[in-house]
Amino acid sequence: MNVLSFYPLFLKCAKVTIDSRKIEENDLFFAFSGENFDAATLAENAIKKGALAVIVENKKFENEKENIFYVPSTLIFLQQLAKHHRNQLSIPIIGLTGSNGKTTTKEIIHAVLSQKYNIQYTVGNLNNHIGVPLTLLSIKPEHEIAVIEMGANHQQEIEILCELAQPNFGYITNFGKAHLEGFGGFEGVIKGKSELYDYLKSNSQTILVNESDPIQLEKTKDYEPKITFGTASSDYQFDEFSKDNLVGLSYQGNQALSKLTGNYNFTNLCAAASLGFQFGLKFNQIKMAIENYEPTNMRSQVVEKNGKTFIMDTYNANPSSMTESLKNFSQFEGSKTIIIGDMLELGDESEKEHEAILDLANSLNFDEIITVGSEFKNINTISKAYQSSQELIAYLKLNKINSKNILLKASRGIALEQITNFIV
Repeated sequence: MNVLSFYPLFLKCAKVTIDSRKIEENDLFFAFSGENFDAATLAENAIKKGALAVIVENKKFENEKENIFYVPSTLIFLQQLAKHHRNQLSIPIIGLTGSNGKTTTKEIIHAVLSQKYNIQYTVGNLNNHIGVPLTLLSIKPEHEIAVIEMGANHQQEIEILCELAQPNFGYITNFGKAHLEGFGGFEGVIKGKSELYDYLKSNSQTILVNESDPIQLEKTKDYEPKITFGTASSDYQFDEFSKDNLVGLSYQGNQALSKLTGNYNFTNLCAAASLGFQFGLKFNQIKMAIENYEPTNMRSQVVEKNGKTFIMDTYNANPSSMTESLKNFSQFEGSKTIIIGDMLELGDESEKEHEAILDLANSLNFDEIITVGSEFKNINTISKAYQSSQELIAYLKLNKINSKNILLKASRGIALEQITNFIV
């Protein structure tokens, strides 16, 4: 089976899935296998559930009469099919990466552009070598713009994703201390994320630049075409304001207040607004999108519960985002407790970076500091330290947190969001 001969059948599929539990009528199922499980064993059952076709990499399950097709690699075939589909599309595709804020930025860009266009975009966190092809294959004839989030934890990953998505516009939210272990240090992060710039420059495509970021400014110096924001000489000039711990932007005297906390989200709003203007939206449309967008993904999410204000930022954490979160939270009025968990994938820099965060936390005069995870526990000799979220839950069942404001910030693997039900 090859992509060209299979493509007409793909066009008849309702959607593409790699999860056998989610197969519906006329779906295309890619039977990915793991170390201890061969998903191809589900091929016949997928057809019985209504799948239009199944792709397997185990030849003994091949049955072309039943539309079960063998390929040497389901991953490679998925990527090839996605790239071929991308080549048939004539709509603008916006590529997005960065160390922090890329998912929130993607969500806001989608909210803004959806005021005028039918947008397809990366759902959830499907931003890797499997997720990007799945997003590309979900683009239908009715879609007018696509927003593709690209994640990476090592060099050359963004390069591969760019070759698949072939973005016409690109934006790097920032360069931070994330995935230091995989990238080989901060300079490796810059090099890896800049692969998006490399692709856009090589193909004369448009770069969105935050000119208040010196790395972005240097990396895109003397390059055109680009769209800029961030300084008095930029294409789009925004001012930041805040109200009730929420961040907003103003443009030519008009204001839009988001439901996001943290001044670090200001540039995310600016990026979305800049693309909105670039694609012909008016400020009142951008304002409506920003003010109606509700974060529900444990990223800068404000939750009122049991008379307390929770800042839920438990989907991801690295030294850059943790620093910004702590500084922002320290500005809140009223009593404040921080519950911070380990930052993962920092490699040899882990102990040093956790010590720096703990020093910062102690300097900001929070009412209470609680840490979760082995990295923090090994160095935390001043405040409460717990090995895991479950250990903290056991403490919370017997003890109250009295602060009005509570920040929860950790890498996803700590599962810190579990504790909110036990804070009363």
